Amino acid sequence: MTQQQHHSVHHHKGIKGFEGLLLFVGIGLCWQVTTTMLPLHDSTLYPSPAVTFKALQDSFPELLKGTLSSFLILIPGYFCAVILGAMWGIVAGTVGWLHRAFDPFAKVVAPVPPTVYIPYAIALMPTFRISAILVVFIGVFWPVFVNTAAGAAAVPLRYRDNAGILGFGRFEYMWRVVFPAVLPNIFAGMSVGLALAFILLTVAELFGANEGLGRFVQYYADYADYPRMVAGILYTGGVTFGSMALLDFVKRRVLFWVR
Repeated sequence: MTQQQHHSVHHHKGIKGFEGLLLFVGIGLCWQVTTTMLPLHDSTLYPSPAVTFKALQDSFPELLKGTLSSFLILIPGYFCAVILGAMWGIVAGTVGWLHRAFDPFAKVVAPVPPTVYIPYAIALMPTFRISAILVVFIGVFWPVFVNTAAGAAAVPLRYRDNAGILGFGRFEYMWRVVFPAVLPNIFAGMSVGLALAFILLTVAELFGANEGLGRFVQYYADYADYPRMVAGILYTGGVTFGSMALLDFVKRRVLFWVR
């Protein structure tokens, strides 16, 4: 690569990041203009950026406490689903008869929106936290499983033949050959699952939580404190964005050979 091409690549990356920043700045300016220049009948329903960020500052301790409560639900449900979804996906995608048996079932159950389970799970489980963890687990399990199973089924047969020549048993073949091959698929399922986990967590907290990010938004909406409600929405979006960015960072580090 020539020096000019190298400079062009870095320039392009810089512009790409700058464009994303410009989008957020543009949205912020539109928000400011619409709250100050439009004749609103009730400004409390559509608070200005200054009012919203003042509410965010005042509510920050409460939001941090809600974040801890939400993550105590999200983390166990998410990681249990990732581990079991990846393990079962590798097995089901590698063992032919299991793939043929389980694939039709997955195609029927996986598309069912996990939100429909929330009222029943809350009624069935002894505590709200357990029911919410279960709902997050269900929502994350299927994207991870489906992506992993598809990747495992697509591993070339010559890999298995070569593993047999090297004397690998079935477990060793899955661990040392299939698992590295399907890591991109696992991370693809994890990305979809993480976004879905935040949606499910927030919806579940609207139903029966005493604290948490979803509960924070619902509570202040019930009391018509819209600046705090909007602040809660922005904060939840920031937490979700940060979590997705962290997962993407881990993905780039683990899958360093994929570009």
